[in-house]
Amino acid sequence: MSIADRGIALADRAVRAVDPDGELSRAVERAARNAWALTFGDGVEGRRPTPASVLWDEPHRQLRRFEPGPVAGTTDPAAAAVLLVPPLAAPAGCFDLRPGQSLAEFLLETGRAPYVIDYGEITYADRRMGFDDWVYDILPEAIRRTAADRVAAGGEPEVDLVGWSLGGTMALLTAAADVGLPVRSITAVGPPLNYSAMPMTPQLAAAARLTGTGAAVGAALRAVGGVPAPLTRLAYRLSAWDREVKRPWFVASNLARTESLARMEAVDRFMADMPGYPGRVYQQLWNRLVLRDEIGRGEVDFGQGPIRLADITAPVLLVGGPADVITPARAVEHGLRTLTGAKAVHYETAPGGHLGILAGATARATTWTYLDKFLTTPV
Repeated sequence: MSIADRGIALADRAVRAVDPDGELSRAVERAARNAWALTFGDGVEGRRPTPASVLWDEPHRQLRRFEPGPVAGTTDPAAAAVLLVPPLAAPAGCFDLRPGQSLAEFLLETGRAPYVIDYGEITYADRRMGFDDWVYDILPEAIRRTAADRVAAGGEPEVDLVGWSLGGTMALLTAAADVGLPVRSITAVGPPLNYSAMPMTPQLAAAARLTGTGAAVGAALRAVGGVPAPLTRLAYRLSAWDREVKRPWFVASNLARTESLARMEAVDRFMADMPGYPGRVYQQLWNRLVLRDEIGRGEVDFGQGPIRLADITAPVLLVGGPADVITPARAVEHGLRTLTGAKAVHYETAPGGHLGILAGATARATTWTYLDKFLTTPV
């Protein structure tokens, strides 16, 4: 054996001594591959959406039905439809971030029939759209079409609504505005139901009333057509500033953990896809929800008469996050005091931030489990 061969053999034995199972070598290989993918490639994991069929495709109201696959299982023919309602200024992909972080996938796994309404991009041309467009038109039509599609497949004629963040508030307002809609139940995850409990909102409202800047803000928003997507994305990043600050350390310490990096990428894609707010929507949000906290009093008027949360009779599930800095848990729990007409109102809590309570690492064991139980026996 040559000197070179003996050196290689000695080096090999040394590596085997400290890494007998080869795990260290595999970890180093994974770290190198992930570092390359993050730096020069397309990321550690590309988009892998749950298969879906488009049932209705018009501006700001694309309705999709998620389809069972080899992993997701089969839909119970008698199951009611579950319509997922995203908030404004957030992509519908919040319900389907990636495999393992997809509420849509989970619903399919449990034999249910999930659908989602997608509002698409919001531009300056949409500046005159207000909450009333969604509450009286877009969402009711999506509910009726979802119910009709489910009935055609032999399922139940009523729809279970599941909304996240402001989407939960919008689902509740839609059900309250028309009690004749085929709504079986409503689940709201992290919905702002009391703006006086939101961070800095009472101070902002008091300052606006004191200085008279409330009307000026509304006029400015009308002039620019709303809140553009880049500003929405920046605001969300600022709300999770600690994540942004810790990101380099997180990447460095998880280079060999592909799953952790894939979760990070899914959230990054979610934030990059955020659309903006239409001007009139944000004006209503500012004037009626922030300054007057109409939702906290349980009665909101978008110009077509008061919408009373107490008029909702369907059972409701509310999920709040004690660590949620965008919609504090107390702003969600407030619904126990305003949803007085519902057959039942259940309130649960889940760990994680605003998106985490919907699609974080612990969501399956908390929020999704609460939802599964609630949809099985809503009352």
